Amino acid sequence: MVLFEHEAALRLILTVRTDRLGRHGGQVSLPGGAVDAGETVEQAALREAQEEIGLVPEAVRVLGRLTPVDVAVSGFRLHPVVAVSGVRPALQPSALEVARILEVAIDELMAPGAVSRHVITRKGQAVEAPSFLVEGIPVWGATAMVLAELLTLLGWEGPAEI
Repeated sequence: MVLFEHEAALRLILTVRTDRLGRHGGQVSLPGGAVDAGETVEQAALREAQEEIGLVPEAVRVLGRLTPVDVAVSGFRLHPVVAVSGVRPALQPSALEVARILEVAIDELMAPGAVSRHVITRKGQAVEAPSFLVEGIPVWGATAMVLAELLTLLGWEGPAEI
C-alpha cells in the first residue's frame, strides 16, 4: 500500500487488474504477489509494486505491516505492507497485469456512504458484499478488509449501517 500526498489530499494507490488474470481479473486490488525465496515480505511487496505499477522502491519508505489476511478463495495469506512517498510517484501500469492505476483520496474512502452493499457475481452466483466504491468500481473482499484496517488506523470509525 503506497501512500502519498497530492493536491492537498493523502492518497492511496490501487489497481484495476486486467481481464487476463483469470480469477481476479477486472477487480480492484493492491499491487502484490508471492514472496520469492530469500525475500522478506517487504522486499516482495516493493518488487511486485515495481513490476506491476513501475514504483521505484528507493522512492518510498516502508512504514510496516498490517494484519495478515487469509484469502480462502485462493488459499493465499496476504501480508499488507504500508509505504509512504514524499512525492506523487511516477507510475506505469504493467500491460500484462494492470488495466488502470487509481489514485484514491483517503478522505473519499472515509466519507459517510463510502461503504455500501454491492452485488458481486462469483462463479455465476450473485453475492452481496460490503464494498467501497472507487470511480464506480466496487472494492470488496480482501482488498476492502485491508483498506478498512488502514483507514481505522488513520482515525476512521467505520461505515454507518450498511
